[in-house]
Amino acid sequence: MKAVIQTQGRQFTVQEGDVLFVNRFKDTQSGDTVTIDSVLAVGAGESMQFGTPTVEGARVEATILENKRGAKVVILKKKRRKGYRNKRGHRQELSVIRIQSIQA
Repeated sequence: MKAVIQTQGRQFTVQEGDVLFVNRFKDTQSGDTVTIDSVLAVGAGESMQFGTPTVEGARVEATILENKRGAKVVILKKKRRKGYRNKRGHRQELSVIRIQSIQA
């Protein structure tokens, strides 16, 4: 069974056992279970159900494997011949989750 979920501002197509990198869930630790209620579509083949906008009563259970930070992104701004340079960095906070079950 597949599901299309929306979490942390992004959409994913998932099956049981999939591992995803999503924006960090607040106030969670490794091993915690997260319930995602925003399921846009669920099913397999001909029995696919589509929500308007979400499927009523459908949810996805996921376990947090790890909270970590992503790769560093460097933002460099420069104007030639002006002596202007501005360098900044950013690392996104991520949660690594595994999909445990899909309930329709």
